[in-house]
Order: sequence, then structure tokens, then C-alpha cells
Amino acid sequence: MDKYGLIGYPLGHSFSISYFNQKFADEGLDAVYENFEIPSIDALTEVLETNPNLRGLNVTIPYKEKVIPYLDSISPEARAIGAVNVIKVEHRNNDIILKGYNSDVIGFTRSIEPMLERHHKKALILGTGGASKAIQYGLKSLGLECVFVSRYDRPNTIQYQDVTPEVVKEYNVIVNCTPCGMYPHTEECPQLPYEAMDHKTILYDLIYNPNETLFMKNGEKYGAMTKNGLEMLLLQAFASWDFWNSKG
Repeated sequence: MDKYGLIGYPLGHSFSISYFNQKFADEGLDAVYENFEIPSIDALTEVLETNPNLRGLNVTIPYKEKVIPYLDSISPEARAIGAVNVIKVEHRNNDIILKGYNSDVIGFTRSIEPMLERHHKKALILGTGGASKAIQYGLKSLGLECVFVSRYDRPNTIQYQDVTPEVVKEYNVIVNCTPCGMYPHTEECPQLPYEAMDHKTILYDLIYNPNETLFMKNGEKYGAMTKNGLEMLLLQAFASWDFWNSKG
């Protein structure tokens, strides 16, 4: 039986384990998906050695960057972003070969691209964490100019108080890469001049619990188009499966 899994710490509710085990059951595949909650990235070696039928891994916080030195190769996208969230595990004779990929870019770009029109040329990326780099890479690949927004004074970013109504009109694609508004803090949202938004504004929230965040609701009041992160999550899962089963 082939095995796949997720490494991270801590691992609470995992979308991946329920999604993949359901997929395996539905398609009659002789495979299983497990969570590997490892307190240190060093424990990856033990996971690999004790699971000889392991074919692929997903990687979550806090190991998306820390796992890179353990890999034998890394895709151009993952290298540019500096983060890996999919590992293909190959067994050649007695060697284990690890190939790293990033499915955040694929999931996000395929999800947001149908929403984009000619007047969407500039984007604000809320947050500077791990996911924000993949979002920037994806938006730039779609031809958009990007600016990061942070609560703190950082190089090459602006702060929330700098996001004026004029900025919102110009940067009319806004992607929330922060946990602000995630369950159970559903009454919170990024502090923005929502009243400056209109039907040309896109608000994309990587959060999918709740289904509609206050960030999305506030934009919708003024006609903004909105989308949550659930479709991106599904598309990431599809991409993981493709990477694990690719011939390359």
C-alpha cells in the first residue's frame, strides 16, 4: 500500500488527511494518508526510514522553508518563493530521492485568474508571512504589480495607515494572507477604507473558515467581487497529486 502524508507541528485539523483518504476510498486506490506531527524537522529522516512505502508528503508550518536543505532537487517556483509544501519521494535502489515543489502558486493563480479583467493591474498583499511570497509570485506571473502591506515598518512594504482610498482605487486587487478574521475571531478584519471599493475591486481571502469573512462582507457592501481560500485549497490538493505522480 502506498503512503502519503503531512509533516508539520502542531497538526490540528488537517484538510489534507480527510481529502486524500476520501479520494483514495472513492477511487478504490490502495493508499493511505497520515499526519506526521514532528517536533523538529530533523525527525523527517526517521519518518522516511520507518515508512518505506512513502510516496509523497505535504509540508505545513513551520517547515516549508526548513525542509529545503533536506531535498535533492527543488522546482524553479519553489526556489524563487523560498518555500516548499509538496515533496515527491522516490526510491532508487537503496536511496531515497526527495523533490520539492510549491503548490500554493498553482492553487492561487488558477483560482484568481478567472476573476481578473483588464483593469486589474495592481495588487495589495496583506501580510508578509510564508504564503504571501507565493501569492506575490503568482500575481506577478499573471502580470500584476504588487505591494506588501504590514502592521510593521518593513523594507519594501507599506503599513495599513498608508492604504488610503486613493491607493485602494489604484490597487484594486487585495489578497488577505493574514489570519485576521479566521475562526473563532470572525468579528475581526484588516483595517482598510472599504468605502473606497466598488465593482472593480477584488477581495481574495486565503481564509476559508468562516466561509465568508468580515473582510469579504465589508467589500461586498460596496460591490466588490470576493472569493475565499477553499477553491485554492482544493486546487493545491490536485496539484500535490499531480506532482507525486509525475514522471519527471
